[in-house]
Amino acid sequence: MGAKKSGQQSIRNITKNSTGTYQVSLPIDEERKLGWKEGQKVVIKKRGETLVIVDWKE
Repeated sequence: MGAKKSGQQSIRNITKNSTGTYQVSLPIDEERKLGWKEGQKVVIKKRGETLVIVDWKE
């Protein structure tokens, strides 16, 4: 199933994998702009009702 676009927003579904972990796919064009690669570590921060994903710095 592909992602839907609504104006400038990219609508994504939350899925649950076989281990019970929830996941969301990222738009490939945004991932490329950030230079992120498969297996890269990121940090998830909660700010109010929003989740923010940032690159993990050692």
